[in-house]
Formats: sequence, C-alpha cells, structure tokens
Amino acid sequence: MSVEAAALLPVVLTLLAFLAQPACVLYTRTVMAATAGELARLAVTFRGGEGEARDYALRRLGAVPDLSIFHKGGASDWEVTLDGPDEEGRVEVTLEGDVRPLPLFGALVAALGTGEGGLVELRVTTSGDLRADWLKGGYGDWIEMWG
Repeated sequence: MSVEAAALLPVVLTLLAFLAQPACVLYTRTVMAATAGELARLAVTFRGGEGEARDYALRRLGAVPDLSIFHKGGASDWEVTLDGPDEEGRVEVTLEGDVRPLPLFGALVAALGTGEGGLVELRVTTSGDLRADWLKGGYGDWIEMWG
C-alpha cells in the first residue's frame, strides 16, 4: 500500500499544480476585465483627473492577491491606460500586469518563448461607445437647456 501511495502522491500534487495555475490566471483576468469595464463607464461621467481614475482602478485591482502566481508586484506595477471619452463617447481602457507562473509552467513558458524573465504578461482591453445615440450635444448644451 505504501508503494502505491508514494507513486500516487507526486502525480496528485502535479495535477493540483496544473489546475491551480490556470485558476489563478483566470481569477486575475476576471478582476482585470471587471475593473476595465467599471473604469470605462466611469470615464464617460467622471469629471476628475486621470490620476483619480487610476487610483479608482488600483483600488479595484486590490482584489487580486499580492502573490506572484496571481500578479507580480504591488499596486504600482499595474499599467492602467485610459483613452477617452471623445465627443461620441468612445472609451478605451487597457490594463496590464505580469504573472510569474509556477515552476512547471515556467519551464513551458520559457520553452515557448512567450515570457520575458519568466513572466507572463496579462492584458485586458475594453472599448466601446458608451454614450447613448439619442443623446445630442455636450455638457454645456445640457446646462443651457435645463439651466
């Protein structure tokens, strides 16, 4: 019985590692996608500066654990890019972060040449026209109308 257990234990642990890494990356990408969507909707109505919008995004990205298999680095290592809104309400948000895969995946990443320094870059981009088509004019026009 102990010989079978000794052979089975490494197999089970390897399978757990193969399931853990994709789950961690999926969680990180899910939080990034939700944050990008919230930031895009915020950008259409927000009158503050880009620094405040970045702080908003970093608070949301704080839900990602500060472990390298989820995200390498702290809050300052996230790249947040916000373009827009333009006159039509088009907004584009890009969030980028790095993940250091578990050793089994690290060898695969290095062999495929997809990671730099053993890191895998995660990038989420959200874009869309978030201003309603029936809404005409700008902020000044609406103030004049209701003023």
